[in-house]
Amino acid sequence: MVYASDHWVVKRERSPFEVVALIVLWKMLRRIESHLPGGMRLRVLDRPSKQLRLLRVILQATMVLLPKTIWMSTHVRSLWRVYHVRSRRGQRLAEAHLDGSDLAPERIEFPPVRVKVSGWPGELIVDEATERLEETLDRRLARLARAGQYDQVELWLERLLTCRQRGWQTGLFSMDAHLNNFGVAGDRVLLIDHGGLTNRWVDVEKHLLELRAIRQPHLYLGLGPVLGERTDLVERFNARWRETVSEENVRKLWPQREVGFKAAHSAS
Repeated sequence: MVYASDHWVVKRERSPFEVVALIVLWKMLRRIESHLPGGMRLRVLDRPSKQLRLLRVILQATMVLLPKTIWMSTHVRSLWRVYHVRSRRGQRLAEAHLDGSDLAPERIEFPPVRVKVSGWPGELIVDEATERLEETLDRRLARLARAGQYDQVELWLERLLTCRQRGWQTGLFSMDAHLNNFGVAGDRVLLIDHGGLTNRWVDVEKHLLELRAIRQPHLYLGLGPVLGERTDLVERFNARWRETVSEENVRKLWPQREVGFKAAHSAS
């Protein structure tokens, strides 16, 4: 991502080889995470862009020298396929249903133009730009928690749930709704990663059934460090989450023609 101005950013699409390298890298980091010194672990996870870019480039160079069968394991291949399919499909759904709404960053298109950027790769050819956000939702919540502003933490969590419900009303559901997949602009929460989007009620129904087994939604969303010892906030958020992200509530908000079709089809 390149910060083109105070209001716009342009993006560079990752090549399939880069995506595979990132998958392999994350698998490696997850395995050694518990053995890393605390400071190094926090630096990598908190602001990972530069560190991960360097590690990814080094790993790619190594992967070029190794036989494909060594690093392209069955699991990595399956993860790549899932990523590729979800990314393409989610992008199409977002462009069809979210463009022009306040649920996703504003996007503009223009004739292809070559732009110079600092660092690698030096130049990009771009034909669209996306609204620049202030930060991701997980960073906003972490910053507010460090400042002890828990009333604002609750406010932004409620805005997240509101954003999701408005998305369901359009017939879209994000099955990868973690906090770093949402961004903040003004008083808005926006979906910035379309990889988990679906408009298929059968997928939604299956995912909601899996979510019912989660006993502590705040931990599932990575809110443990944010809410900390505030058990009152934990209880309120978990209760609000279960009420909102339930089949009954999603079905009520989902376009009835699609739910009705599914029910009629099952009955027949």
